[in-house]
Amino acid sequence: MIHKTVSGVEDALAGVKDGMTFMLGGFGLCGIPENIIAELVRSEAKDLTCISNNAGVDDFGLGLLLKKHQIKKMISSYVGENEEFERQMLNGELDVELTPQGTLAEKCRAAQAGFPAFFTPAGYGTEVAMGKETREFNGKMYVLEEAFKADYAFVKAWKGDEAGNLIFKGTARNFNACMCGAAKVTVAEVEELVPAGELDPNQVHVPGIFVQRIFQGKSYEKRIEQRTVRQRN
Repeated sequence: MIHKTVSGVEDALAGVKDGMTFMLGGFGLCGIPENIIAELVRSEAKDLTCISNNAGVDDFGLGLLLKKHQIKKMISSYVGENEEFERQMLNGELDVELTPQGTLAEKCRAAQAGFPAFFTPAGYGTEVAMGKETREFNGKMYVLEEAFKADYAFVKAWKGDEAGNLIFKGTARNFNACMCGAAKVTVAEVEELVPAGELDPNQVHVPGIFVQRIFQGKSYEKRIEQRTVRQRN
């Protein structure tokens, strides 16, 4: 049996260097690889390109890397919860590539599946399509989008085994699943790590073939960006 377990987050990030491109799973603050982000902050790696649906908030998630100016470029879909992101972007300190959310997911999935590019109608006729090939199919115009190219994909799962098989819980499945195997190296942090063979194969969302390193995380905060509840009577 192939064991992909590493002793901790330090070993999981072996090989990380300045100037690399990272994919980071999560949607808002849901399902983000908290331990990995904290270790990236401690590592002081800089000039990073980060591919993520969003950029966290000012004091959590990718916002921690932004605060220390470790990110050179963000490729994202929604960035409205981070004032530091806005400040750096408007001041020209941060290169930003805004991408339609569905296109962002598909660029991850294409990389995972080994497809170099795909056509999508999203963004045609807007700035998103500037400088890109367009083509008509069945009377409708499409934009050619290239799959992402990344050095590492960092994902967070609820449960995993020593062979790298992963199960996500609820909304945390979001971008994590499609980023697995979409980079040269996929690193998964999990809340619970079990021996190989213990997971029900019918419940596995991502097979271990897509994961190179796995470790059990700790001290998860699982913050909520904007907690909204009904008023009590």
